[in-house]
Amino acid sequence: MNAVAFLDTVSVFIFALTGALVASRAQLDIVGFIFIACLTAVGGGTLRDVILNRDVVFWVANPTFILAGTVAAVLVFFTAHLLESRYRTILWLDAFALAVAVPAGVAVAIGMGQPWSIVLIMGVTTGCFGGLLRDVVCNEVPLVLKQGELYVTCAFAGAGGAVLTLAGGYGTNVALVTCAAITLALRAGSIGFGWRLPVYKSRPPKV
Repeated sequence: MNAVAFLDTVSVFIFALTGALVASRAQLDIVGFIFIACLTAVGGGTLRDVILNRDVVFWVANPTFILAGTVAAVLVFFTAHLLESRYRTILWLDAFALAVAVPAGVAVAIGMGQPWSIVLIMGVTTGCFGGLLRDVVCNEVPLVLKQGELYVTCAFAGAGGAVLTLAGGYGTNVALVTCAAITLALRAGSIGFGWRLPVYKSRPPKV
């Protein structure tokens, strides 16, 4: 299994777990669990592959990705009630999934010989789009849009770290590890320590 396939597999499974947990909060049936889990799992990678015009979208070329999402959904369907805080679990699982999905997007773009700007965008797209779809479909406030939340920022910084690492003459593997480490560190800081970016506040209207 090459690096891209490994990263896609891990991110698909973990993102599927988050999708299934969100489905449990929405009290869906098991088919709904599977749908939301798989939507979350492959959403970002699908958009990445379509934009980059890859020969075949990754989960079409290898349907076992859908199987992995289905297994995650069934697992959560029968165990979600055991969790003390599903939302907290979603946040942390999502953080780990983001730290794997962003390098996956970066790796695909690098492998296709794309310029640094596209590498950056594909890292962010792969990491963020599946979770965005999950939250919108389940009528949750998207994590990527929560006020001051470090989410897209984490993906952007991670992908940027990979680009700078490559520019510094280091290999792809070092760049991917750097990407994952930066993404996870920032996201964990946001969850655990409340790291935030300043948000826009307009001036009150003059009387």
